[in-house]
Amino acid sequence: MRKWILAGTALTMVATCAVARERQRLPRECRKEIVELCGRTMDRGKMRECLKEKGEQLSADCSEQVTTRFRDRMGKAERKAQPKLDTEMIALGAIEHSYGRGPLQTLDFYKATHRDAPLVIFVHGGGWKRGDKRNATGAEKIKHFREAGYAFAAINYPLVPAATVEQQASDVAGAIAYLRGKAASLGFDPQRIVLMGHSAGAHLSALVGTDPQYLQKAGLRFGDLRGVVPLDGAAYDVPAQMTDGPKIMQDTYQQAFGTDPARQRALSPTLHADGPNAPSFLIVHVDREDGKRQSEALASALRNSGTRVQINAFEGKGLKGHMEINRKLGAADYPATAVVDAWLKGVFGN
Repeated sequence: MRKWILAGTALTMVATCAVARERQRLPRECRKEIVELCGRTMDRGKMRECLKEKGEQLSADCSEQVTTRFRDRMGKAERKAQPKLDTEMIALGAIEHSYGRGPLQTLDFYKATHRDAPLVIFVHGGGWKRGDKRNATGAEKIKHFREAGYAFAAINYPLVPAATVEQQASDVAGAIAYLRGKAASLGFDPQRIVLMGHSAGAHLSALVGTDPQYLQKAGLRFGDLRGVVPLDGAAYDVPAQMTDGPKIMQDTYQQAFGTDPARQRALSPTLHADGPNAPSFLIVHVDREDGKRQSEALASALRNSGTRVQINAFEGKGLKGHMEINRKLGAADYPATAVVDAWLKGVFGN
């Protein structure tokens, strides 16, 4: 696991090697280790790739120093205020909570209209490197799910390159654990939780729902979720997507997943779907070639493991359709709304 923690420290170490730009430097012996491992380079990309591929060779002390430095720097990535949007979401009932110490380890909780309601947790998209719990969640779904009798939460997480995808998945699990621990005071049923995400958030939700390490680290298990709803993701099998996916997204995928095939496989929900998994999945996608292909492959892998899975396709082309399924979900006239509603009623036992 140290290798994957170190993978996320690459940008930090680029700055560290540029010693003139750092006031507080890593210990001399640790810097020497890094130079011996990766050479003296000011090229950010080369340093990033070197640490992803060789970082596990650092000593335990240096590894700890690097990890600590990374966490300190990660905390400097703060959310930008969005006054108009913030006012709108607060009017809808958003109450912000911190599930960790970092500025982006926050979530908005929207209380249900009655106690002991089920909870829908939403993970925003944005290519793992952008997005926000308020500008990428969609007001329609918040209003709709609350009116349907559910509590709702939208989470933030630190973004690439300040954080790794592994840390993002850990934060998703940490947010679930935080909410379950506050269930009594927040007024929802901790035994009825569904995890939902769009785009990169669909990938993170599916990863948490198929690779047990993330929930386990947070003191949870798959049974603590009723199910997972990935909305129009296209990176469930990362190596396949980096080979066959659209060229316009390749830089984004490389920033998120690097070039190490082993790491790419480790971050692929489809390749973890042989079980155990979260109890039930609803996979939803629009008419995008890669999204369709990836969604169907994930559904097939889940079925082969004996996991309950439903997959539904909806009209919508390209980026426009990809955005509409997120923004319009919850609208009464949007076809996916009724499908998601029916599935939630089934898994929640309404």
